[in-house]
Amino acid sequence: MIDAERYGSWAVVAGGSEGVGAAFARQLAEAGVNLVLLARREEPLREAAAEAEKHGVEVRTLALDLLDPATPETVARETAGLDVGLLVFNAGANTHGGEFVESRMAAMRQVLDLNITAQLALAHHFGARLKARGRGGLLLVGSLAGFLGHEEISIYSAAKAFGRIFAEGLWLELAPHGVDVLELVLGVTRTPAMERAGLHLDLPGLNVAEPEDVAREGLERLPYGPVHVAGGNQQAAEAQSGFPRDRIVRKAAEASRDLLPDR
Repeated sequence: MIDAERYGSWAVVAGGSEGVGAAFARQLAEAGVNLVLLARREEPLREAAAEAEKHGVEVRTLALDLLDPATPETVARETAGLDVGLLVFNAGANTHGGEFVESRMAAMRQVLDLNITAQLALAHHFGARLKARGRGGLLLVGSLAGFLGHEEISIYSAAKAFGRIFAEGLWLELAPHGVDVLELVLGVTRTPAMERAGLHLDLPGLNVAEPEDVAREGLERLPYGPVHVAGGNQQAAEAQSGFPRDRIVRKAAEASRDLLPDR
């Protein structure tokens, strides 16, 4: 479980209203860590806060859209007086799908803004605070989609590849200052977002992880960055990173098509 003394009395969880983010919130609350939960939708945010408060911690909520350029500044202002020792960035998601050349640039930019720009802004702010503090952690949630190209989600998978390389560099920079950095790479996880997307999670042989399990893995592995592949998917990640690329990419594409909802 999380070392509350090392990571401070407060944690900020971006994307903390449901699924893996809500699981992070519950487990941090169980460890006695106070929370600032950030998400776009107010109702699930309130529900996650109420669940965490059952463990006797203080929980503050910020109903903000990370696609708004003003949001990082608002988060910085609202947390200025708190002893924040941990940022969990779980807000990255795929907000657009479709063939690249058939897609609108504005829709694809939103994917980049959420998964890259917003993450950079919050990691920059809290990373600087933690470096000055001399201890703490940044836990950035990634995806197996970032290990190779995917049809119709090429922008999302490219953004997730960026996130992994970014986490590795940040880990190198902040480790000498007592700050842990981990990218927690998720595979297929049984979240409300996955269910709303209509994905086929009952395919034979599909390794589906549960939010509580991957959140627990992430908190346990935080001191041992820079990258951890959750849910027993390390072998799959290594296979996707190998060669020959043409064979690997085609095989992964076939598996992904089975997972997608019927069209």
